[in-house]
Amino acid sequence: TGESATMTEEEDARVIAMTIDVARGRAKVIAGTGSNSTASAIEYSKRARDMGTDALLQVAPWYNKPTQEGLYAHFRAIAEAVPETPIMLYNVPGRTSSNIAAQTTLRLARDCENIVAVKEASGNLSQIMEILRERPANFSVLSGDDAVTLPLIALGAHGIVSVASNEIPDLMSQMTNLALEGKWDDARHLHYRLLPLMEVNFIESSPGPVKAAMAMLGLLEENFRLPLVPIQEKSRARIREVLAELGVLESAHAAM
Repeated sequence: TGESATMTEEEDARVIAMTIDVARGRAKVIAGTGSNSTASAIEYSKRARDMGTDALLQVAPWYNKPTQEGLYAHFRAIAEAVPETPIMLYNVPGRTSSNIAAQTTLRLARDCENIVAVKEASGNLSQIMEILRERPANFSVLSGDDAVTLPLIALGAHGIVSVASNEIPDLMSQMTNLALEGKWDDARHLHYRLLPLMEVNFIESSPGPVKAAMAMLGLLEENFRLPLVPIQEKSRARIREVLAELGVLESAHAAM
């Protein structure tokens, strides 16, 4: 969740380096090195690997809308260029206009040893269930949408690559772990408590609402690069209301 589309290559590299330094082995660092140019994605992936990232996130190519065979060839070429580095596919057709079909994901999972996971944000439950049903045992399926984390874990998914975790990492982690532990009543109760925030995070173009919320929580300065602009005041008011209802706004102010 960020503004990678408006960052330069040098800025991307700096963010990766800073993240690795701050993590200091306490958490795994997964660098987004995707591109709609296979050659560029390979270049970015090799650079991130050499910097010490633990794994790579590879989004489907955008704008040029490759066929399923083109998607397969794209991801396989990247995997073969960095064979020792784990790769997570990222399927988000709402942003790329390019859907990685279930059988393409499964084919890559079987053919490429270092393609180990997919972040699935297609919203197509039938497609995701097909992947879950037929996946190799060592292949993980992660939700790419906070609001469907719970049902996907119930179907066999392994977790979430979360937007709301930027704002409430402890609560999102708690909800996910409760679900993974099979404590469904507690997980469902927390899910419905967090659902308004999950929804308001997309009240306008993401990441605008998330950055506004994080600024309210004192976590960052609310700056944007065009073509993104600050969110409208009515959206800001709704976000503030949701944060207050969760009790995190008061906690953040008390800590300042």
